[in-house]
Amino acid sequence: MAIVPSQKEFNPPQDRVTTISLYRKMVLIREFELKAKEVFRSGRMPGFIHVYIGEEAVAAGVCEQLRNDDYVASTHRGHGHALAKGISPRAAMAELLGAVSGCSGGRGGTMHLYDPTVGFLGSNGVVPPGILIAAGAALSAKLRGTEQVAVAFFGDGGSNNGAFHEGLNMAATWDIPVIFVCENNLYATEMPLSKATKNSNVASKAAAYGIPGVQVDGNDAFEVFEKAGEAVRRARRGEGPTLIECLTYRWFGHHEGDPGVAYRSKDEIAAWKERDPIANLREKALANGIATKDEFAQVDEEINDVVQDAADFALASELEDARTALDHVYFNPELIEE
Repeated sequence: MAIVPSQKEFNPPQDRVTTISLYRKMVLIREFELKAKEVFRSGRMPGFIHVYIGEEAVAAGVCEQLRNDDYVASTHRGHGHALAKGISPRAAMAELLGAVSGCSGGRGGTMHLYDPTVGFLGSNGVVPPGILIAAGAALSAKLRGTEQVAVAFFGDGGSNNGAFHEGLNMAATWDIPVIFVCENNLYATEMPLSKATKNSNVASKAAAYGIPGVQVDGNDAFEVFEKAGEAVRRARRGEGPTLIECLTYRWFGHHEGDPGVAYRSKDEIAAWKERDPIANLREKALANGIATKDEFAQVDEEINDVVQDAADFALASELEDARTALDHVYFNPELIEE
């Protein structure tokens, strides 16, 4: 059984605005994913989806530290990153349904959400090219002198891929302003990290490239926020990359349709659900007098309306005409205006 990280002493930022913003992002991701599961099971959504439920504190904590023009490169489990970085729920849900009103025009679907206007450089079905995409975007920012940073989200399985080592080495060598965020949910599909590598402490691998590596409780939005902030400020100062390993857990199977219990025990799943990042933030914030029950209830109500609106909008949206399937794929001189 995988080990559940012990609870740490709680040191929240005494900032109501930050607390409510983190909570809003996490609730939006949770409710969006639950609605996406519902729509998927209705048969209206093509393909399949990988939901982010249980890992919301990572996307919220990291993206809360970013500017609108900073960059994010994501993974196949990317809905949470997209929403936290600023893609609208309407555009995201419509994309999952293949609608023309989706953020990728209905042509990308769940694994290719994309919106450069908010710095979101795409979710990706291949593991883990986002590391190199983010490093490239951050190198561009460095050369242009914009003080932008980039973040690459990737799973624990990606830490054994060549792109991980090549990306960290290049970023370290050139002091590229990029933050590598490993969402260690303990399994790469069904493979436990402990069976895939001798050293299962991903953060420690930063030492090989001479950059900081830190392991945090990925279910504690405040801790993720704090450590991400340190990494972002370091990158903006021109001091190079940081590797952050967030210990977290997906509540459900690898993808919708995978029960997720053949390779994980019910006790393990239950133990991690007890550490629900949303409930933990709410309870600790209330205990420390940072926010009130009414404020949290108001966020819950607002997000329920937003997510239902996104689903209604997406389900009513026009689907792309199949006859345009090859548009934007191959060069077509007939589409060039005289």
